[in-house]
Amino acid sequence: MLGVYKLPTELFFGCGASRHAGEKLKELGARKVFVVCDPGIKQAGLLEGITTSLKEAGLEYTVYEDIKPEPTSDIIEEGTEHLGKSGCDVVLGVGGGSALDCAKAFAAMVTNEGRITDYTGLGKLKNKPLPIVAVPTTAGTGSEATMFTVITDAQTKMKAPVGSYMLMPVLAILDPELTVGLPPHLTASTGMDALTHAVESYVNVNSHYISEALSLQAIKLIARSLRKAVAKGTNLKAREDMLLASTIAALAFNSTRLGLVHAMSQPAGAHFGIPHGLSNAILLPHVMEYNLMGNPEKFAEIAALFGEPTAGLPVMAAAAKAVKAVKELMADIGIVEGLGAFGVREEHLGMLADEALTSGNVPLNPRQPSKGDIIEIYKKAL
Repeated sequence: MLGVYKLPTELFFGCGASRHAGEKLKELGARKVFVVCDPGIKQAGLLEGITTSLKEAGLEYTVYEDIKPEPTSDIIEEGTEHLGKSGCDVVLGVGGGSALDCAKAFAAMVTNEGRITDYTGLGKLKNKPLPIVAVPTTAGTGSEATMFTVITDAQTKMKAPVGSYMLMPVLAILDPELTVGLPPHLTASTGMDALTHAVESYVNVNSHYISEALSLQAIKLIARSLRKAVAKGTNLKAREDMLLASTIAALAFNSTRLGLVHAMSQPAGAHFGIPHGLSNAILLPHVMEYNLMGNPEKFAEIAALFGEPTAGLPVMAAAAKAVKAVKELMADIGIVEGLGAFGVREEHLGMLADEALTSGNVPLNPRQPSKGDIIEIYKKAL
């Protein structure tokens, strides 16, 4: 079996790691840093240790905080204009997936012509972006370790993922202390996002020995620590497990891509404003149930990692326990809503299914769905 695994990103991790941001950026040759975050990050004081370290390292910086959830292409145009005028030579993203994806997009579009949506797909960027450094403050998207940035086209309202190894950060700083203040509901939904990444990478048709090892470790960490992180946000060991699980899951799917959950969650999120991690969480057990027959041995392994008794069971019965385990996890961490809570109705499902089928993740799914199959899964998730 031929394969390739690329990792151009340095991972610097541990409690207090973000307070070393200045020295790490200085090692990269940075002179002036364009810090990208959303207003909540600044208000919560999560930038203070980072900006103090930049000052101590003698680095100039400017903070751009006009980031919104589920960023659109017009936000990228505005931020790119600010970056171009700033004179900065490094882009530092601090925050959840939206801030990190924006940081990547700004860095790319300041060196490439046109609009971000011109580069939708894989390998279309022509020029190398400015160096990107990522500091995640949530444990879910894994954007700090992937070659993707996902933006919503402001005109079509469709997700426009851009993928290129040039988009991978040169450095990811993983500090679990920055995730301590994340509220329980966000801890839950972002944690389920990470679990979805790990599960979809593990069972899809592109899975390989390296990605499998990463996926299994991420699932193991999430199974033992997501409940603890939701129950008590100051549990630093649980926070560290979840942050590393998110990054490790990203290292897996960066080389394999994902599956039907992401194909279905992206149009639902774009049209109905459902946060990405939450839409993934709502869809995950239903897609898993649909996919069981496509890769039952691996689903049985997932069940075992969650502590389900699988010894001596027929493989399909053991695989089904993975769905049971995920449903119980979701109930425990308070994810009980369906897509209907966000305004999705049966009359919308045909349109959503059509858009889902255009996703490059569909051919990677362990079971090939029809439009009717996808509509039925959406119905179960309402």
